[in-house]
Amino acid sequence: MCFEPPWRLRGLVLVVPMVFVGICWGQEFPAKPIRIITTGVGGDADFAARILAREMPGAIGQPVVVENRQTGVIPGQLVSQAPPDGYTLLCTNASLWTGTLLQKTPYDVERDFAPISLLVSGPSMVVVHPSLPVRSIKELIALAKARPGELNYSSTANGTGSHLAGELFKSMAGINIVRVAYSGGAGASSTAMLAGETQVQFAGSVPMAYVKSGRLRALAVTSLQPSPLFPGLPTVSASGLPGYEAVGRTSLFAPAKTPSAIVTRLNQDVVRVITLASSRERFFNAGVETVGSSPEELGATVRAETAKWSKVLREAGIKAE
Repeated sequence: MCFEPPWRLRGLVLVVPMVFVGICWGQEFPAKPIRIITTGVGGDADFAARILAREMPGAIGQPVVVENRQTGVIPGQLVSQAPPDGYTLLCTNASLWTGTLLQKTPYDVERDFAPISLLVSGPSMVVVHPSLPVRSIKELIALAKARPGELNYSSTANGTGSHLAGELFKSMAGINIVRVAYSGGAGASSTAMLAGETQVQFAGSVPMAYVKSGRLRALAVTSLQPSPLFPGLPTVSASGLPGYEAVGRTSLFAPAKTPSAIVTRLNQDVVRVITLASSRERFFNAGVETVGSSPEELGATVRAETAKWSKVLREAGIKAE
């Protein structure tokens, strides 16, 4: 007969219970309602959270409740400080990580959150006033270089998608167009465009009605690949600015140290829900495309986006407040 040395037996006794506990934990989850904390009512993150709340209970056997909080650091702060048990989640857009570049936050995104999945992404259009004699990105860049500091682009608040998209465009094209910020959101930016106060806008579907009526002109879409949301529009990248990408992303996170078995379970259920044909249609009608990802892919996206936008803001001289 052959006997295992005592030290090997001790190791085996220690490992088996740990594996067993991990499996059981993942199987028992969830045993109570899940709370998704998100930003104010009406945004992409709120919309995504409500689709999850509508569809996930059938998959997990528990209610999912959406809790809206004031946009800013509050949603992230609450989730970063919640117990890491999978019952408190954060549905947020890219402001979670870009916000840390513009202000001090009570959390560190990589340290304090466990990525679950990318949910949706939404590209923008590069829109110009029809008075500009341009019909392509190449022509817009050439005009801006010929008239440095004379063209204005409209945006919303610091760190928002329209702001970052505009600064990235300036940086990559090597042009000087002047940012004009509006507090009323994309609608106010479009109104300023119609009035001729600004000549360029980086916006989602808000100005589409004006584009269709001819009151504004769309040149390109800001995703790397053509988007079915804006059929017929070429990408900025393929139209004169290779590699340009500026899209909004909505994602789901748990508190850091949430057990991997629970993160995996949530990831599987979430991706299954957002890729349902009915969910895809709802998202598409809201102006975003379903993505879905592994936790590792979301983590890599956060790191890449943080580095990218940090460089853009630094080169533009925009500092944290």
